[in-house]
Amino acid sequence: MIPVEDWAEIRRLHRAEEMPIRAIARHLGISKNTVKRALATDRPPVYQRPLKGSAVDAVEPAIRELLKQTPTMPATVIAERIGWTRGLTILKERVRELRPAYLPVDPVSRTVYQPGELAQCDLWFPPVDIPLGYGQCGRPPVLVIVAGYSRMITARMLPSRQTGDLIDGHWRLLAGGWGAVPKMLVWDNEPGVGKGKLTSEFAAFAGLLAVRIHLCRPRDPEAKGLVERANGYLETSFLPGRTFTGPTDFNTQLTAWLQIANRRQHRSIDARPVDRWEADRAAMLTIPPVSPPHWWRFHTRIGRDHYIRVDTNDYSVHPRAIGKTVMVRADNEEVTVIAGNDTVARHTRCWARHQSLTDPEHAAAARVLRGEVIHQQTARAAAARAQTLAPDSLGIDVEQRELATYDRMFTLIEGGAGKEDS
Repeated sequence: MIPVEDWAEIRRLHRAEEMPIRAIARHLGISKNTVKRALATDRPPVYQRPLKGSAVDAVEPAIRELLKQTPTMPATVIAERIGWTRGLTILKERVRELRPAYLPVDPVSRTVYQPGELAQCDLWFPPVDIPLGYGQCGRPPVLVIVAGYSRMITARMLPSRQTGDLIDGHWRLLAGGWGAVPKMLVWDNEPGVGKGKLTSEFAAFAGLLAVRIHLCRPRDPEAKGLVERANGYLETSFLPGRTFTGPTDFNTQLTAWLQIANRRQHRSIDARPVDRWEADRAAMLTIPPVSPPHWWRFHTRIGRDHYIRVDTNDYSVHPRAIGKTVMVRADNEEVTVIAGNDTVARHTRCWARHQSLTDPEHAAAARVLRGEVIHQQTARAAAARAQTLAPDSLGIDVEQRELATYDRMFTLIEGGAGKEDS
């Protein structure tokens, strides 16, 4: 094979200088056939190593037969089935080349979203420690929702990923932020939403909103690529250089930043999300006229230890509710306890873990009640003691015996032993 420089010179001499083939061969010291081959092609010469056979060629038909029966069979199992005794590297390379021909085709389609059609939802865990109070720091989840048509982003940090907090977060972002609800919400297999099947609480929430909740198949990240990219955008564009004093400060900064981020030029739609938002929002469903109840709610009976537990924290209840069955309602910001029509506790939601929160009014009322109980117990003990020592002083009639009765008992009068002795 001649060098590329000689190939280029042959073509130049022949086409530009109009030099005959024989003269070119004599000038460059090469054969006429080499000159002819160089002039016959417009491609520069490329060295190609002659192909040699591989040890896998002999067993390729057996490999194809196994892949035809089981396309996902591992290469190690194939090696065992065909009795392969050589190195696994070349076998795995051949299996990797042959396997796609036997797997079912699973193309990724490009989806075009219509206004109001759907929004994708996900939890983002920011890699930054947030002060939660009581000397604790943590990394609470952030609920991120992205509208499919406009690419509008809304997000909010939540105390936990449990169903009650997820529902309350959805309601705050959709009703309080967007003022409208997409016709479908796309979720992956988040336990608080449902794995394969919606939780009963989230199904009730979907019924209230009249929306469809689509749960993606496992290991199918393309199904919610919009929100996955939004998570990455938040991590690279919102977090750097920021510090936070707590979850409230985080949400305040995030809300302000999203107003700017939603005005950026979005490359995939070649438009700003705010420019497409009105059309997107107009096609969405309206917010239901009745707001949902507090979805983290349960009933419990208040014992002498007048505290209730929400998540991992204990909240005090007014001791007047002791012995009563109460309803506990909690959302992202507040914990409320109701006994009938009486609100017996109202606390700000604690984001730290394993804390006991006591309302000073509840503690004071408990001290008063404990003092009354002690006083009553002391009074009852004193009355019992007085009754034992002086029963007649308490107005109790006691039988009085005549003195002659005691004389007869001791034989001192007639009818007793004393008469015979006298």
